[in-house]
Amino acid sequence: MKKTLLFCNGISCSGKSHFIRKTLPSGLFYNLRSATTRPMRKKESEGNPYFFRTKEYFQTTLLATHLWVNRAFWTPQKPKWLYGIPETEIFEHIGENMVYDVIQPQYTRQLIDWFKKQGLDKEYDFKIAYFLSPDNSLQKAAERANMPDDLLVRQTNTCNPIDFYDAGLSVDFILSPRAGIISKDLLRYIDRVKKQQSQKVY
Repeated sequence: MKKTLLFCNGISCSGKSHFIRKTLPSGLFYNLRSATTRPMRKKESEGNPYFFRTKEYFQTTLLATHLWVNRAFWTPQKPKWLYGIPETEIFEHIGENMVYDVIQPQYTRQLIDWFKKQGLDKEYDFKIAYFLSPDNSLQKAAERANMPDDLLVRQTNTCNPIDFYDAGLSVDFILSPRAGIISKDLLRYIDRVKKQQSQKVY
């Protein structure tokens, strides 16, 4: 039976991380981690939630996804905020269910295409959950991060229905955990994954 790669798409403060931590059964999904060149924020540490790396790392490391989140307003005087999942991060967890917390659907498309290129789509089902955003979430998230240009980064990295269309993706589940709305279809799907995981193969 195939494993699941669950994509949680939505802008900052839409409840993706909270859903992964609090709703997904513990140990059922491995939370894929990206490397990034952006500065470490308060309460973050190496590997939690990112691997903090230099721009040289991104020039020499094989990545399954490659995000440049401040591209729209970058100037040569500013550092590039790069993100990407190292291929080794995925290969080390092949055979496990995985979840990917990401804003823009175009990067969901990147990871699906990488899995297909590796022939791993034969081993994984891809499911996309769209997290609707509460009002003012961008401003609140930027204030919480307290970093230069953070609000600009969040405003230019969108997650709207047209973004899914442009990436050639269909949404499987729509939810708004901050409004207390969790897709019943998604909960049923997670329950099936949990039952599948618990089955013993002889």
